[in-house]
Amino acid sequence: MLRTRLAFVALLGAALVFVVSASAAVPLLKGTDGPGFTITLKKGTTKVKSLKAGKYKIVIKDLSNIHNFRLTGPGLNKKTGVGPKGTFTWTVTLKKGTYKYVCDPHATIMKGSFKVT
Repeated sequence: MLRTRLAFVALLGAALVFVVSASAAVPLLKGTDGPGFTITLKKGTTKVKSLKAGKYKIVIKDLSNIHNFRLTGPGLNKKTGVGPKGTFTWTVTLKKGTYKYVCDPHATIMKGSFKVT
């Protein structure tokens, strides 16, 4: 009887750990540059304007060989290269402050920003 209760408690604990870790998933952001002269950063289908500080997974789709995607902010400077097209994935920790994303060769027209609180 005691072994059965211990097994049940262990199983219940494992289930609780699974539920907690599943709910603590890292939020996903999607960045795109190109194929024209556009650059975006979205959470779902909404343009990112503000986020809470924390860990994020960012998937960049670089759709043009004349663009890149650079993200800068407090303690962060990540970029894709100009030339290679493809999908790039970063896991970053965003701190409070203002972040900017640009295409380096076309920074005057391809840019955006958001706040982290």
